[in-house]
Amino acid sequence: MKRSAPILLLSALATAPALAHHGVASLGAAGLEGPGAPVETSSSATLPQGKWLAYLKVDHAESKQGILPPPENDYNQYWMLGLGYGFRPWLSAYLFQPYNIKQDTPGGFESRGFTDLSVMGVVGFKYDDGLMRVPANESLDDLMDWHFTFYGGLSLPTGDANHRLPDTSIDPGMALGFGKSSFSYGVTATKQLDDKATLVLEAGQIRFQEYHYDPDPVGGNPAGIRVQFGTETRVNGALSYRLITHPESRFRLDGNVELNFLRLGRDVEDGIPATATGGDILYGVVGARVYKDNLSLGLALKKPVWTDLNEESQQQGAEGKEQYRFIVTFSALF
Repeated sequence: MKRSAPILLLSALATAPALAHHGVASLGAAGLEGPGAPVETSSSATLPQGKWLAYLKVDHAESKQGILPPPENDYNQYWMLGLGYGFRPWLSAYLFQPYNIKQDTPGGFESRGFTDLSVMGVVGFKYDDGLMRVPANESLDDLMDWHFTFYGGLSLPTGDANHRLPDTSIDPGMALGFGKSSFSYGVTATKQLDDKATLVLEAGQIRFQEYHYDPDPVGGNPAGIRVQFGTETRVNGALSYRLITHPESRFRLDGNVELNFLRLGRDVEDGIPATATGGDILYGVVGARVYKDNLSLGLALKKPVWTDLNEESQQQGAEGKEQYRFIVTFSALF
């Protein structure tokens, strides 16, 4: 079976730390036969050489309502447009443009708009009597080997970090950009366990730079506040299982279960560690992927199953305090 099988998909994840908002991509590809690709965890696949992939994702997060003023986020909605290209069988590149919506509880404000553009590169390897770059063609037996990717990318400060709310104040957590580039990197490992089941593992980080926001007398920061969002560390594991395959109609349905661990570093404001930020969260994810011709649709429900936030009683509208996240992805290879 060639890697340029008729059905491939790209999956991506948009997340938000306690005060920030951004999009990060997780990448995956799968055919009618061969390894599956989870919804949230990045699989170890690259795009076929010379092929493009268009992608759309929506991540809707409903937050629990806190009891402390001021009002915190009622819901966040992260949209992402993506475009990928396979330069080599082992080398893919992606461009992502997020669009974020953040809605405060009644009495608060809504913030929406395009945020920082991001780019990412992925290098693919496999292990078959030694580590080697992914070849152009692989048989079904070859696809049973361990596959790996190393990825890295950065955001570009194209969004409005000093976006002002209707009262003209600046809230870094409601801004439309970080002001400076953030950097992401990580590694994945994928093993097809049998004809239907695939194990996927991933570990990665995102690091942020300090940014000095514009003066904000209304928000109580006449000189502007300096903020560095905490480093994000992710460790994910997933099992994808092929439920239905109809080769004649080029249709495939996979079920997915995942555990996503997220460690949020504490934010720093004007050189001082910020309270009510940071902590550890473990998410459980249940989802499915449908493949038809060169199209793919992914659906997932994601919920916190365990949290250890730094000041949990004070953290409202943050990761780890969601009631749930509902995720939809759609992609097309051409």
